[in-house]
Amino acid sequence: MSIDGQSRRPRADVQRNRAALLEAAQRHFLRHGVGTSLEAVAKEAGVGPATLYRHFPTREALLAAVLQTRSQELVARQEVIARLDDAGEALRQWLRAVEEYFSAFNGLPEPLIAAARAQEPDNPLTLSCDHIIATTDEYVRAAQRTGKVRPSVTGFDLFLAASSVAWVMGTGATDEESLGRLRGLIESGYRPSDGAQ
Repeated sequence: MSIDGQSRRPRADVQRNRAALLEAAQRHFLRHGVGTSLEAVAKEAGVGPATLYRHFPTREALLAAVLQTRSQELVARQEVIARLDDAGEALRQWLRAVEEYFSAFNGLPEPLIAAARAQEPDNPLTLSCDHIIATTDEYVRAAQRTGKVRPSVTGFDLFLAASSVAWVMGTGATDEESLGRLRGLIESGYRPSDGAQ
């Protein structure tokens, strides 16, 4: 075998192992939530724990990589929302999209809120949270310009609100009617009222 052949083979193995780990992790996160056993993920992917940790040194790194594979759905929703003329409705639909994204796996809101709050540059989840907060802030500012959102409300406020709804969704302890009422309470909180800041 040539030197070139030897240099390509490990690269293919590395890519195959990474893909297998991401697929196994997604299945485990769906079945057992974000607190699932990483050793079980490695075993299902057909690799040892050391291989998993070489690719993903922390649970947050693995979770961030799995979320990256699922972010296309959120981007697609944003493209649809961008066609809306009503800034208040655009914000409402964006918050629903974020809720669904955050409720993809049981327990997901907790590490996302922790990453957003701590602003740790070495936490792989911080970057995706920063992006979602910044995007939410853009929707908030657009809605504020049309008088649909109180001036004091920030994107981070509504990031936390969407995370809270996603957490409630993940508990399985509520139905669509209750979720609708909860969303209504949040909306009435960020919409302007006489004398409200």
